[in-house]
Amino acid sequence: MSLRAPKGTDDILPPHSRVWRRLLSTWESMAEAYGYDLIMVPFFESTEVFNRGVGESTEVVQKQMYTFEDKKGRSLTLRPEGTAGVVRAFIQAGAQGVMKVAYSGAMFRYEQPQAGRRRQFYQVGLEYLGTDAADADAEVIELGYRYLTATGVPDVTVQLNSLGDDECRPTYIEALRAWLEERRGLLCQDSLRTLEMNPMRVLDCKVCAGVVADAPSPIDYLCEACQTHLSEVRSRLDSAGVPYRLAPRLVRGLDYYTRTAFEYVGSALDAAQTAVGGGGRYDGLAELLGGPPVPGVGLALGVDRIALSVPDAVDPALDVFVVNTDRYRAEARALLSTLRATGIRSDGLPDQRSLKAQFKAADRRGAVAVIVVGDEWESGQVVAKRLDDGSQVVIGSEEIVTWLKSL
Repeated sequence: MSLRAPKGTDDILPPHSRVWRRLLSTWESMAEAYGYDLIMVPFFESTEVFNRGVGESTEVVQKQMYTFEDKKGRSLTLRPEGTAGVVRAFIQAGAQGVMKVAYSGAMFRYEQPQAGRRRQFYQVGLEYLGTDAADADAEVIELGYRYLTATGVPDVTVQLNSLGDDECRPTYIEALRAWLEERRGLLCQDSLRTLEMNPMRVLDCKVCAGVVADAPSPIDYLCEACQTHLSEVRSRLDSAGVPYRLAPRLVRGLDYYTRTAFEYVGSALDAAQTAVGGGGRYDGLAELLGGPPVPGVGLALGVDRIALSVPDAVDPALDVFVVNTDRYRAEARALLSTLRATGIRSDGLPDQRSLKAQFKAADRRGAVAVIVVGDEWESGQVVAKRLDDGSQVVIGSEEIVTWLKSL
């Protein structure tokens, strides 16, 4: 029998991989434009990083983590999300000042595989550490929104909520717990378990969505400081032209969030999976991981779901395909090297074939144009042909780059 990829994982092959390349390159460019440096942390961490950071009451920790022992009996876990590892790295590096970092990479959760929900999935994310300013929250939300609209996710809406802080959240939790206890008989078994550990997790249960539709909202219990913070975040988003709506029962799926919580919802996915990403503020996470108090806010976006949301039609894979007659093979190889050195996406066949076969290969590769190195080369010229409309011209070899960049 032939070997296959594990259940819940995917091979991303051309031409669909061109969508992924565009999504990832756009992320890198946009994160850099907003001042976020690259961070790279391990794919696996001590299990305690996620038990403490993500929260033992969450479904992620209880059911979904890939945990194993190494050869010395240490418990390690493949990262189910990115934030806890980044904050751990910040603490380990000394936790000094403000740090703005962006990342991308695979995450791992044992879930029931379906479209947009995989056991190995890919995220892009960022973290803004060292400040509790509402401007940071708004900047993070804006960047995610701009990225999703730039990559073509249709009808993106930001859902916004505030979960309060250590001052006002305990009052809300007690009110929510009492409300849920009165409806205990209507809750599913998972919600009954999480009710004891963290009642807010019940609001995140899809099975009990109808039961909790009228549950108390954390916004109604915010202290003055949290009200002010939410008001400032909303004001900044209004000024930036980022559309949002309040979602008073949005709690996200992780325990470390405080104050701001948000999600990006798109219209192109199945109704049960409309969220393409989200994030929030996590001012107490560093302390949970054994570090000093470090405020922070961040986001993560699911590339798998974004790739399902945007059309497959992307920019051509190649700017030019160089073909040649038998006599001018060496000259064609030299031209390819010159074009690639100038940043032109260029290719050609590795072996000599007929011109017809070379043109078919250019079409299959999705090239914009073809340069023919033939007898014209003796007079310093080439035939340049567009593949979309079939038009062609004879140009000087020194004009090739200029002609290609004009297309």
